Amino acid sequence: MRKTIIATGAVLALAAPLSAFAQAKPEQLVKQRQSAMTLIAKYFGPIAGMAQGKIPYNADTVARNATYLENLAQMPWDGFNESTKDVKSNALPAVWSEPSKFQEAANRLQSETVKLAAAARAKDEAGVKAQFGAVGKACGACHDNFRQKQ
Repeated sequence: MRKTIIATGAVLALAAPLSAFAQAKPEQLVKQRQSAMTLIAKYFGPIAGMAQGKIPYNADTVARNATYLENLAQMPWDGFNESTKDVKSNALPAVWSEPSKFQEAANRLQSETVKLAAAARAKDEAGVKAQFGAVGKACGACHDNFRQKQ
């Protein structure tokens, strides 16, 4: 009996700090989502330059960046938690008043970046150039509806 009580106490003592990590502060969530978006822009920029012929096309760089984008496009969305709606940011109230529309926009970006990464890893330059436009439209549509104008 005493061993059971000690074991239970140890589990509770270890679990308490873990639950604190699971509950990020709203300001931290905003910083995390903004950081993910900043990285998306960083890795999308060179692809845009290559797709538009402004810089020489490098299939290896495109494949690496597109793979990063595929992963980064999954990251910002949990940072749009309801607890963050009153934290100063560029997010419009529509993020929270139209959650299904916002989720649809997030899903579209994720889907389009998956297609971009697949074309890039296949070294399909024409496919990358075509899919670049779809990713750009997904980004722009979300910004048009859910982000304050810069």
